[in-house]
Amino acid sequence: MKDHLMQAETHGTLISGGNGPSLTREQFQQAFHNMLLIRKFEEKAGQLYGMGLIGGFCHLYIGQEAVVVGVQMALKDGDKIITSYRDHGQMLAAGMSARGVMAELTGRETGYSRGKGGSMHMFSREKNFYGGHGIVGAQVALGAGLAFANKYRGTDEVAVAYFGDGAANQGQVYESFNLAALHKLPCIFIIENNLYGMGTSVERASASKEFWRNGEPWGIPGRRVDGMDVAAVYEATAEVVAHCRAGKGPYLLEIMTYRYRGHSVSDPAKYRTREEVESVRKNRDPIEHVRHILLDSGVTEDELKSIENDVKDTVKDCVEFAQTSPFPDPAELYTDVLQEG
Repeated sequence: MKDHLMQAETHGTLISGGNGPSLTREQFQQAFHNMLLIRKFEEKAGQLYGMGLIGGFCHLYIGQEAVVVGVQMALKDGDKIITSYRDHGQMLAAGMSARGVMAELTGRETGYSRGKGGSMHMFSREKNFYGGHGIVGAQVALGAGLAFANKYRGTDEVAVAYFGDGAANQGQVYESFNLAALHKLPCIFIIENNLYGMGTSVERASASKEFWRNGEPWGIPGRRVDGMDVAAVYEATAEVVAHCRAGKGPYLLEIMTYRYRGHSVSDPAKYRTREEVESVRKNRDPIEHVRHILLDSGVTEDELKSIENDVKDTVKDCVEFAQTSPFPDPAELYTDVLQEG
């Protein structure tokens, strides 16, 4: 069985945080906490969906936690984030409350979109999170717009536009590349390559096998990063953020990752073998990777257990909060739908 993630290391520029990572032990502990929170939150969301307590679509981020946690560690307050419908991980990494995210997932008025957006459409102006978006690739052009706003206002803030390999060859993505390069916008385009666009392997769907090079016609530099290594993601993103803050224009990161579950909760993922998934879980899991780093650095099992218990309490609390929050009043059906000028 081909190990796609290991094979990917032979293509492009793959940065590994395995040899002398720049994160401190305290930063690794925080990364462990944040990745574990995303993992446990998503596992609980999958359970609630199966119980009928979450409606509509629900795309889980299990397996990809190191991407958003590593990226977020390199950002500062004021930097903008926008992503696709696989968005819960980005929300939690950005500091949005687990209570508000879970309440929105379950359609409660205490949710980030007051129970009207659900899994794919949550926003937080406070955390500069400009949404998950249900239209494939649509957020990329919006991300370029956020970067344009940063430049227009004269700040050194950057915009991060996440999208998947399934959106990487869309026309609007290349139009966004062109505008970002033309105006030297401080935009970081991040392709989360989890190897499958819905049920189709990237090997079958894309003539380009090196997405990190897709910005070359516009002079946009790019690199490929090991997305199962949070330190590698952080190190690469920190360099790219510095590039954008210095006014050098956009940058393209292809972050190689893997989702353990199907495209959505309703997807049985029969297009790949159980052996493939288990191989990645056993050999490449991003959370276990950090666990081993921490243990080797002198952190005790009891300290890690304390972090795990804290995460467990947070997830339990957010579920209880969501389940005891009211549903939106029917009178609110048309509120927030139309903004009159």
